[in-house]
Amino acid sequence: MDEWVQNPTAKTALDDIIPCVDNATAQETLRQTKETTYQLVNVVDYVVSNVSNRNFPPQAGNLYYNQSGSLMPVWKKYICQVSSSGICTTPGRLTPSLYKQMESAVNLSYGLSRYGPFLVNLEDCTFVRETFTKISHSYCPDLRRYSQWIYVGLVIVSAAVMLSLIFWVIYARERGIVCIPRSSKALARHHEIPLIILVVI
Repeated sequence: MDEWVQNPTAKTALDDIIPCVDNATAQETLRQTKETTYQLVNVVDYVVSNVSNRNFPPQAGNLYYNQSGSLMPVWKKYICQVSSSGICTTPGRLTPSLYKQMESAVNLSYGLSRYGPFLVNLEDCTFVRETFTKISHSYCPDLRRYSQWIYVGLVIVSAAVMLSLIFWVIYARERGIVCIPRSSKALARHHEIPLIILVVI
């Protein structure tokens, strides 16, 4: 994990799990996000200025829906009731359909400007690197220390078992105790040799 955090361009096992793009691609994504936000704001401003706040004649086709009332600085107050043909029957500058479209554009614009940088950090793995760094600094020192304790404990237990075996062999030689392995039992039965498991000399 530390290796990947310190050198994100190196080929590691995490590359297969966490797909990251290079920084240039991530910055291009961020630039396009900002450009899209800017264009959405321009579209909404254009609709408010050039469609909703203008009084088109009925001959204007799709642009005419009987806009009326004062000019709109706040949208919600300027929604009119519409007939089945989509023409305003009450004073207002926006049809419910146009209001929903503009609201969607504003929400999308807000989402892009608010969450775009975070999504770019996910895309180029900045967020993942920062998270791994926090984990490494906060939890890995304790993990390393406890792992070292376990390793030392296992070495001590292994050394104790080895010393016990050595002392047992020395004791057995001094006392003259001979043990015949179990596999020799089958050999002794097969050749009809009497089996002596433990002989004290």
